Amino acid sequence: MSDIAVPTVGAKLSAEFLGTFVLVFGGCGSAIFAAKVLADNSVNMGIGFVGVSLAFGLTVLIMAYAVGHISGGHFNPAVTLGTAFAGRTPWKDVGPYIVTQIVAASVAGAVLFWIASGKDGFDAVESGFASNGYGDRSPDGYSLVAALVAEIVLTAIFLYVILGSTDERAPKGFAPIAIGLSLTLIHLVSIPITNTSVNPARSLGVAWFAGPEALGQVWLFIVAPIIGAAIAGVSYKVLFPAFVDKGREGFDRN
Repeated sequence: MSDIAVPTVGAKLSAEFLGTFVLVFGGCGSAIFAAKVLADNSVNMGIGFVGVSLAFGLTVLIMAYAVGHISGGHFNPAVTLGTAFAGRTPWKDVGPYIVTQIVAASVAGAVLFWIASGKDGFDAVESGFASNGYGDRSPDGYSLVAALVAEIVLTAIFLYVILGSTDERAPKGFAPIAIGLSLTLIHLVSIPITNTSVNPARSLGVAWFAGPEALGQVWLFIVAPIIGAAIAGVSYKVLFPAFVDKGREGFDRN
């Protein structure tokens, strides 16, 4: 049997860059370009909240299958930190992964801004440019505390799904489906609250272009996902410890 090649650091970071770029370009792009498209009779022919939710979930699903076997398919600083707390990601990889993810998200945001600027009358600040927010910048007017709690809880849920579906005991090959569907569900719940982050890179990637108010609130969408990820990463090993075969007949370690 031939040895399986271990991906180089460069390959891992390239995979994280590509996956994060597609996540932000596809997910935020769907919100910027396709969520609301008015026909001549003022009927919205766009994809709405459900379509945007699916777009985010699908981007994670397809890129996890495409490059997840190379880098682990994080595409999100919160995922990198959560898996590090859970002992799945070496701490030496955390810094390079997070820097790569933020750069990739920012490049995606710049490409989206370039494309969006091709339409007469486009204003990134006025439109919100798919940025996250609370209070006056929440899509449905939710407070800072509500946004903070939602982002912490939903990020923790996202990490539990990631850690559980990639556990050695889980069915093989289905993790990207579970992860993508969970991100879709998270967006269906929280787009009205915060426009959904659970990903500091995604938030920063578009906030650069959405004006000072967006940048003034982006701290919450860095802090809350980190807290949620840390809670899930630390507690997963306690809640679901690896079990040991004690020699019982029929015992299944998978």
